[in-house]
Amino acid sequence: MALIKNGTLAADIWHRYDDDTPLQADIPALVSLERWQAEREDILASTADIGVVLRADQHPDAITGDLPRLQVVALEFPAFTDGRAYSYARLLRERLGFEGEIRAIGNVLRDQYLFMQRTGFDAFEVKDGVTTRAFLAAIEEVDLYYQASADTAQTIWQRRHTTEDASAAAA
Repeated sequence: MALIKNGTLAADIWHRYDDDTPLQADIPALVSLERWQAEREDILASTADIGVVLRADQHPDAITGDLPRLQVVALEFPAFTDGRAYSYARLLRERLGFEGEIRAIGNVLRDQYLFMQRTGFDAFEVKDGVTTRAFLAAIEEVDLYYQASADTAQTIWQRRHTTEDASAAAA
């Protein structure tokens, strides 16, 4: 799988471990929520960077207290019609203040890339054979937004008020 991170194609240094596979020291590890909860202290004792994978039916509340110890939270999109991960990403960024990587995994589609980014995702696993250039082009297709989001883009309403304020000040 290709990884797009912060708008560019990137090498993926993270290894996703099955629940029964021993962790390797010094290799950044992505583990399931179940494994994290069962082996938390042992995992923290390792020298590896740690990330947790949340399925769509696993709310970020399960890891809220551990966020300062995590470098990555990977949120699964099991189907393009399941949007819970959008809400989870925004919750992680805005309410919980998570500054680490939020990674979209699973059914990650080009048409949803921009919206995933706007809600707080900064890394995306893209299926092999998919043109990453098309994913990156998706960011530039829309540049006007009605709704505020986790990103810093101005909404149409904010732009309008900025323009009106500048016009009034010039008069």
